Amino acid sequence: MSLHTETSRSKLIIYNAIIEDAGIYRCQATDASGHTEEASVVLEIYQRLTFRDVQSPQEFRHGETAEVVCDVISSPVPVVVWYYQDKEITEEHHSRYQVLANNNLQIHQVTKADEGVYRCEASVEARGEIDFVDIAVVVNVPPVLSVFQPSFNATADYQESVTFTCITSGSPDPMVTWHRKGQQLEPSEKYIFNKLEGGRSMLTIRNIRQVDGGSYSCKATNKAGSQERELFLKVFVQPHITQLKNVTAVEGSAAMISCVAEGEPLPDISWRRASDAQTFMDGDKSRDGRFEVRGRHGKSVLTISGVRLTDLGRFDCEAQSRIGGHQKSMFLDIEYIPKFLTNHTIFYSWEGNPVNISCDVMSNPPATMLWRRERFTISEGTPNMQIHGSEGKSVLEVTPMSDRDFGRYNCTARNNIGVRYQEFILAQADVPSNPYSVRLSAVSQRLATVTFMKPDSHGGVPISYYLVQYKELGSQDWRDVRSHSVQTTVVLTGLEPNTTYEVRVAAVNGKGQGEFSHTETFQTLPIREPSPPAVHGQRGMGKAYRLGLVKQDDGGMPIVEYIVKYKTDKEEQWMTKLVPGANDYAMLQPLQWNTRYEVEITARNVKGLSEPTFYQFFMPQKPDITESLFSGLGLGAVVGLGLGALLLLLVLVDVSCFFLRHCGLLMCITRTLCSKKTATSGKGKEMEEGKAAYLKLPLKEENGKESLKPDTIEIKVHGDNSLHIKPDDSKA
Repeated sequence: MSLHTETSRSKLIIYNAIIEDAGIYRCQATDASGHTEEASVVLEIYQRLTFRDVQSPQEFRHGETAEVVCDVISSPVPVVVWYYQDKEITEEHHSRYQVLANNNLQIHQVTKADEGVYRCEASVEARGEIDFVDIAVVVNVPPVLSVFQPSFNATADYQESVTFTCITSGSPDPMVTWHRKGQQLEPSEKYIFNKLEGGRSMLTIRNIRQVDGGSYSCKATNKAGSQERELFLKVFVQPHITQLKNVTAVEGSAAMISCVAEGEPLPDISWRRASDAQTFMDGDKSRDGRFEVRGRHGKSVLTISGVRLTDLGRFDCEAQSRIGGHQKSMFLDIEYIPKFLTNHTIFYSWEGNPVNISCDVMSNPPATMLWRRERFTISEGTPNMQIHGSEGKSVLEVTPMSDRDFGRYNCTARNNIGVRYQEFILAQADVPSNPYSVRLSAVSQRLATVTFMKPDSHGGVPISYYLVQYKELGSQDWRDVRSHSVQTTVVLTGLEPNTTYEVRVAAVNGKGQGEFSHTETFQTLPIREPSPPAVHGQRGMGKAYRLGLVKQDDGGMPIVEYIVKYKTDKEEQWMTKLVPGANDYAMLQPLQWNTRYEVEITARNVKGLSEPTFYQFFMPQKPDITESLFSGLGLGAVVGLGLGALLLLLVLVDVSCFFLRHCGLLMCITRTLCSKKTATSGKGKEMEEGKAAYLKLPLKEENGKESLKPDTIEIKVHGDNSLHIKPDDSKA
C-alpha cells in the first residue's frame, strides 16, 4: 500500500490487490481547530479462476471410496462441472459418482475400470470466465498370489533341485520376494531367482540337503498392499547310522548293543547275527529269551542276557526306510575265564627220553600260564626241564633222569576274569604187548598176505610200526618186513612155491620192541598152469583186427606165449598165431570183409596150457574207394586234398571257357600277351585254322598208394571251336 497526501487531497494506492484487501476503508480529516470529518469507501475485489495445488495423477486403492480433489477459487464462486471420457458426469447417469460441496468428485468403490483422465472445469458466468484442469486417476489393485503346488518332496544328498513357482497379479506390478524363517532370501549359488511373463516368479533351491527342509514364503508387494503365501519343502534323507560301537562283555553277564540312526522319515532298525543270519526286529525276543530288541525314535537296543561264547562275533545293524537303507557292523567280544582245550593229561616217557607236556588254554583276555610241581613253581633254570610258550599254549619239556621226575605236574592259567588249574601225570612208558590173531590170506605161489590185531597195550607211547618175521620151516634165519606206518596188513613177496613158512609179528614203539605174537605156519601153492587170459577187441586199420590180452594168474611161472587160433564161422580149419607172453595184444590180419570170426586164446607157461578163452567179432563190409583213399589220412590231409581237387576243377573250367567261349582268366592273359605282339602287325587271331591244342591230365591216387590206370584225358580243340574226345578217354 502507498499513501499520497496533498493540501486538500489524499490518495491510498493498493498494488497487487488480493482478496484479503477487500473491505471498508475510512478517510478521516481534521482541521486546525480540531474539528474532524470522515467518509467511508467500500472496496470490493473479484477473484479470478484459480486452481490451487491440484495433483495429477491422484492414486486410489481398488474398492475404496475415492475423492478426486479439484481445489478452485474465484469471486464470485465458480460453477464446477466434471467430465470423463468427454462426457459430463451427472449423478443421474452415474450412481457411483457424486460432486461434493467442495467441488471434489467422489467415486464409490473405485475399480480399475474407473482409471483414466478426469477433467475439472470451472466457470464464472458473470464475467464469462472459464478454465479447466485434467486430473489422471490411477487405481492401484492389491497383489493377488496363487500357488499351483504348495508342497514339494526331495531327497537329500543326491544333487537334486526344487523349483517353487508363484503367480502374481496386481497394479502396479507387485514386487516378489522370497522368505524363510523370517529372513528374506538373496540370490546365491544355493538360491536362484527367475521371473517370467504372466507374473510367474520362481525360486530354485539347488543341491538339496536335510537342512533345506521346511516352510518357505512368497510375498508380493505394491502400493495397494501385499500378500504372502506359504510353500513347504519336505526333504527325505537316506537312513544313516550315526552310532554303533563294538561291545565287550563277560561270559554269563548281559550285553547291551545300541544302534542310533537318522533319516527322514525315521528308519526302522533291525539286527542280524552274522554267525547264523538270524534277524531280530523291534519287539522281537528269541526262543530262549536271551535276545531282546527295544527301540524308539531312531534308536534300537539289542540286549543279550547270559552271554555265551557262541554269541561272539559280528552283528549287523540295518536302518531301512522307503527312501533306502544303511548297514553297519559291530563286533561283540566276550571275555571269559581260561578254559583248557584237552583232556589228555597222562603222558608217558622213560629215563633219558624227553617228553612234551602241552597245556592248551583258550581265554580272553590272554592268560598267563605257570607250571608247578609239589607247590613249587617251575622256572627256566629248573634242571632237566624247559618251558616253551606261545599265546594260549605252554609246553613243559621234561627229560626224566630218575624215578623222582615222574609224577604230577600242575598247569595254572590266569587272567583278569579268573584262574583255572589242570593236573598232568608223567608216567613211565613200557614196550607194547604182543599183537594177536595173526592170519594168512591170499596165499599164492610167490605171495602171502599177513593180517593181525593190534596189541591191547601200546605201553603209553604210540606204536611206530610192526615187525613181521618169516622163515622157511626148519630154517634158523628169520627175514624181517616192516609194516607201512601202523597198518595191520603186510604182504610177503619173493616166496618159493610149494614151501612151508613160519611167521610172527611184534609191535615197536619209542621204548623198544615188544614180544612176538604166536607163530603161525602156512604153505605156498605149487606151480600150475596159468588161468585163462581176459580178451577185449578193437577193430584195426583195413583188414586187421586188434585183440587186447589181459594176463590173469600166471600159475607161479611167467607166461611164455599166447596161442591165438581164429577162423571164419563158415570154415573148419583154424589159423594159428603165436604171441610172446610179454605182449598185451595180438594183431590178426589179413581178414575177410563182411565175415564173422571165432577166436580161441590159450596162455602157456612152463607147466602147461591154460583153459582156452573164446571170443567172436565181425568184420564189416568193404568200404568204397573214397573211404579207402582217405581212411589213412588225417583231417588236414583230407582238407588239403579237397582244396586241390577244387583248384583242379577250376582250372579245367577255365580251360574249357577259353576254348569254347573265348572267355575266362586264361583268355584274359592270352589277349594281353597277344595284343602286345600284334599292336603294329594287325595279327588278331590267336589260333590258326586246323591248329589244335592238347591237354593231357594224368590221374593218380593222392595218398601215395597204388596208382590208378595211367590213362590221360586228351582234349582236341580245332579251329572251328569244336571239341573232340577219344572214346577210350571217357573212362578216365
